[in-house]
Amino acid sequence: MEKTWLITGVSSGLGRLLVEKALFRGDRVVGASRSEGTLADLQSRYPQRLSIVAMDLKDQRSVRAGVDRAFAASPRIDIVVSNAGYGLLGAAEEASDAQVRDIIATNLIGAITLMQATLPHLRNQGGGRILQVSSEGGQIAYPAFSLYHATKWGIEGFVESVAQETAPFGIEFSLIEPGPARTAFGGNLAQAEPLAVYEGTPADGIRQAARGSWVIKGDPDRMTDAMIRLADQEGPLPKRLVLGADAYAGIRKALLCRIEELDRQKDVAIAADFTEEELARL
Repeated sequence: MEKTWLITGVSSGLGRLLVEKALFRGDRVVGASRSEGTLADLQSRYPQRLSIVAMDLKDQRSVRAGVDRAFAASPRIDIVVSNAGYGLLGAAEEASDAQVRDIIATNLIGAITLMQATLPHLRNQGGGRILQVSSEGGQIAYPAFSLYHATKWGIEGFVESVAQETAPFGIEFSLIEPGPARTAFGGNLAQAEPLAVYEGTPADGIRQAARGSWVIKGDPDRMTDAMIRLADQEGPLPKRLVLGADAYAGIRKALLCRIEELDRQKDVAIAADFTEEELARL
């Protein structure tokens, strides 16, 4: 059965691959990009099934207008993929004020605005699915990526909450958590100006690894295949889809460590409450 997708971040990487695969199997796609000339090659091959709407995630009015145009052009959009975003490499204090504002505006506020804008349309059509591309970095953290992690941890909390709010309307969410993949993501990293004091620290180690020694195992082709299978599967959708062996191992280790730490604090946590006897007297 033909589906219609709205996908952001389609100029390269996972976004472009999703567009190509959706079109190849006969689906319709509305791609969102800062330039309507994006994917001109695909538009010439699929003029009836691919359209592009201009959308700048740092401009909330642009996001809302783009979403409205997408839904006006399509009788129904089944799957929304919030995919646009980028990384910022550098220790927290190295980042400029503008770099902080820009990554939060794009990765977090832009994604939130996209979902705010799509929800009324999905609700009015009786439901739909939103796949939010997060990262393994939405559950674990590396030094030198603190601001990127702030946006990914933030969007994960937002999605978990909104999924509960909108479930009665037939709207489903899933967080996509890929590990490092062989896309242009690494080459497009924004760079904070290094401070000499961080030489030889964990942040510097990550910076050096990102320049070439980091072995990237993730296959974008396999990752996008998994995303399409997820979009097609019977509900309910899983809250998260982890993609990549390193992502699986890293997230599992982090979750086990958090549970162990939580369990060690059990008595302290319980002791912070009023007792039943005290509550009865209040």
